[in-house]
Amino acid sequence: MLISLSFPNAYFPNFTPNLKIAMPSNANRQFLDFEKPIKDLIDEIEKLKHAQEHKKIDYTDAISKLETQILERRNDITQHLTSWQRVQLSRHPDRPYTLKYIQNMTTNFVELFGDRNVKDDKAMIGGFAMLGNQTVMLIGQQKGINTKTRQLRNFGMANPEGYRKALRLMKLAEKFNKPIITLIDTPGAYPGLEAEERGQGEAIARNIYEMIRLRVPVIVVIIGEGASGGALGIGVGDRVHMMENTWYTVISPESCSSILWRSWDKKEVAAEQLKLTADNMMNFGLVDGIIPEPAGGAHWDYMESANIVKEHLLNMLDELKTLSPEQRINERIVKFGKMGFWEELPASPQHSSFEEGPHKENGLGNVPSETASM
Repeated sequence: MLISLSFPNAYFPNFTPNLKIAMPSNANRQFLDFEKPIKDLIDEIEKLKHAQEHKKIDYTDAISKLETQILERRNDITQHLTSWQRVQLSRHPDRPYTLKYIQNMTTNFVELFGDRNVKDDKAMIGGFAMLGNQTVMLIGQQKGINTKTRQLRNFGMANPEGYRKALRLMKLAEKFNKPIITLIDTPGAYPGLEAEERGQGEAIARNIYEMIRLRVPVIVVIIGEGASGGALGIGVGDRVHMMENTWYTVISPESCSSILWRSWDKKEVAAEQLKLTADNMMNFGLVDGIIPEPAGGAHWDYMESANIVKEHLLNMLDELKTLSPEQRINERIVKFGKMGFWEELPASPQHSSFEEGPHKENGLGNVPSETASM
């Protein structure tokens, strides 16, 4: 069953930007396999409430005990998750997406549209908003919550015009000296033929190049899926944080499994081997911090999730404002330049035979010297 919530998009131009998103009712919630014990407890509560209403019997104490058990189960789930289960939570149908965070964290959000070249990409949203008492530029991928909006948002997979739109908004924020916050939640950049024809790779590469050099503070938060270049296209910042139940890697577990084992059946193994969870990314030095979520995941409490993210953003903004633009740029370059692990080994004898030719001095082996000078 899909959740049916009132949600603003391009088809509803008169929506109220600051409307707080309500949580889905218990009847409309969706549950993953490992959340079934919670579902059973919620079903029991609904039965008691129904009986209490129609039979005029007081089940308050029993309901209270069941609610306590639900909270305990949510805590247990959070503490014993596998990598694959975290991937599932990052894709949970009830999980808050970018617009929900924007609406619950900020006020006066003004969405901006278009890349001034091709069209407006609905998978990439952005605009100015008030975060606390300061104006920021918020940019992020947006997924849909039902069939219609998923098609409209292209499942959160941006086209080149989406990344060029994001870059245009970043440059606009830089012009007015406003901090930039990007929220990442994408299964990847759109891989269609038309996207490649319009320069998908160039658009992502250009964003990475330009984001390194932005003079304003840039904060990146991965709120769901962080897949491949689709995430990196808006993923270069002074601070990069992941929420607790998210993932960040070059390929999804399913695609990795299909390449290595010719089947999706090994996706759980692939998820473990990819080391894609927030704690692994933190240990590798690829992200700067982990943002905790409500017990059981962000989908259990939208406002609490938004408040936790907001608190971290405000702290990071205060920290980054003490640095000069030159310091931020230099630290960004150093941080991303030193990522990765490598080991230098001495060259073996068979590898040095190429350099023993008559033109060793020009570094090109047996290539004639006149060619080397071209």
